[in-house]
Amino acid sequence: MKTAVFYLLGGLILCFYSCGNRKHIPDVSNIHIQLDTVRFERDFFSIDTTHTEQALDNLQKKYPSFLNDFLYNLLGLPPNKDSALIKVNLFIHDYKPVYDSVIVKYPSIQQATKNVTRALQFVKYYFPTYKTPPAVVTFTGPLEGYSNVLTSSGFAVGLQLYLGKDYPAYNTDYIADVYPQYQSRRFEEAYIAVDCIKNIVSDIYPPGKNNQPLAYQMIEAGKRLYLLDAFMPETPDTLKTGYTALQLKGCYENEAAIWNHFVQNNLLYVTDPAVQRDYMNDGPRTEALGPDSPGFIGQFVGWQIVKKWMDQDSKRTLQQLLQTPPRQIFEEAKYKPK
Repeated sequence: MKTAVFYLLGGLILCFYSCGNRKHIPDVSNIHIQLDTVRFERDFFSIDTTHTEQALDNLQKKYPSFLNDFLYNLLGLPPNKDSALIKVNLFIHDYKPVYDSVIVKYPSIQQATKNVTRALQFVKYYFPTYKTPPAVVTFTGPLEGYSNVLTSSGFAVGLQLYLGKDYPAYNTDYIADVYPQYQSRRFEEAYIAVDCIKNIVSDIYPPGKNNQPLAYQMIEAGKRLYLLDAFMPETPDTLKTGYTALQLKGCYENEAAIWNHFVQNNLLYVTDPAVQRDYMNDGPRTEALGPDSPGFIGQFVGWQIVKKWMDQDSKRTLQQLLQTPPRQIFEEAKYKPK
């Protein structure tokens, strides 16, 4: 392998690389989006645990779809009724302090809902027939569980995983094993809308099989990031990539060196999953590129290739991008940063 291309970049970084200044942002102000906010956790943690079965029956009437999703998918309760009731009571007891923290931090999620609504306007602009989710439904679930999923009820947002990177429970040994620091630093309010729209991206363009050469996998990841960028053009790129500002700055400053790493080490057409993981999986860094590099560097490289390909023809649409095979994009882009 070549010598690591990332080095410590000193100085205060004031720019978060928001792409709003790089391209035209369409006017979506006339696109109406109805997005409700539902605070499910308030009702759930208020149930009478001396009559849990009756309380859940009442909740079922109010949340006919989401309650089952919450109990059996998000909480992972057993299908046995008696066992489920016992575990509900235990969960409410054990997680009352977490719920209290959620309510203190999020008496309202108005800003997150506003950001999601804004992004959905762009979704409808580019994909007019796409049926947008009807609501943001917040819940408090297991700390080792889900933070953001798309359900038939809408965006299900687990606020227990957006309590701020310094929330004490995230630093316990058990949770730190599940969510290392490079992940828990993203457990901030600013990521709620981004994570919601990432679910939309995956719904519109689901990830494919991981049996393609590395270059094509990077382009597939680049497509999804390009789509996310189109839906959230005013959101900082640090939030969309998950990189720190220092890491993202390093990516742009070392773009040619990063590309040369793949070319000189004959990595572009490698199909070995063990090698691909080093570049396509989230992580604290990309080992071969040095300690200051971000993990999942493949999405950055793929994103640059996709941007170059899209910039070649101003008439190309997002639909064309998604329909074009990665091999064709790779060959036509002729990406070679300097």
